[in-house]
Amino acid sequence: MKNSGRFSLKNKWVLITGASSGFGAAAAAAFGAEGAKLLLGARRVDRLQKVAATAKKSGAVAAHFHALDVAQTASVEEFVVWAKGKIGNQKSKSGKLHVLINNAGGAHGLDPVATGQDADWETTLQTNVLGLLRVTRAALPLLPHDDGASILNIGSVAGRTAYAGGSAYCAAKAGELAITRVLRHELFGTGIRVGTIDPGLAETEFSLVRFKGNASQAAKVYADANPLVAADIADILVWVASRPPHVNIDEILVKPVDQVDAGKVFRRTTKK
Repeated sequence: MKNSGRFSLKNKWVLITGASSGFGAAAAAAFGAEGAKLLLGARRVDRLQKVAATAKKSGAVAAHFHALDVAQTASVEEFVVWAKGKIGNQKSKSGKLHVLINNAGGAHGLDPVATGQDADWETTLQTNVLGLLRVTRAALPLLPHDDGASILNIGSVAGRTAYAGGSAYCAAKAGELAITRVLRHELFGTGIRVGTIDPGLAETEFSLVRFKGNASQAAKVYADANPLVAADIADILVWVASRPPHVNIDEILVKPVDQVDAGKVFRRTTKK
């Protein structure tokens, strides 16, 4: 039966991968402010503890965290068993997972194909593509049918347009987009909603990771521009997940005004 009202996230379980920083941490705070119950996963558990504490302060009914490496099948399966246990231990009407946010990912290196490194390529594809598949496969049994549940994948403008040095990352995010579209077909008729949110230039730890801790090189990516911030994407995730249950937001491409495509950013140089 069609419900035209906003889907309430209060007391709903929300699982977020890559929740230790960036979009994931911002999403934890944003969904927490909606009164959701959070299941947070990432490799950096010490950071997860801080993210969970912040989410509780923002209004989260619960904020649990556990180590998660999406590049390892055993880690994913252990995490989802843990998540299922947390959901099952709560005495509430919402005994299912209502929002899955596949955020874990990132780029590694900016070398052209001619000098690219296997380790960078493999890590990029493992986290963005295989990690997405692993987590979704493991979490699908927890998602209720015909009850407003959502799978929200974090993509990138890089999945829609190519740029020099982005071979593995562009391929990985194009893969994320394809997986999202495939899931829409495979889950057709279940009432489970599937969508992708694809950010353009956004100032998070993304470039710091890509350039392997080189802060000065990472800063140049955002210099003299006005990029998106993590909270911008978190707001969109909440909006998408809270649409009426019969509404599916398939794809959102969001860029700062200063960006036309992946390789073209307007720089506001300061005149002295």
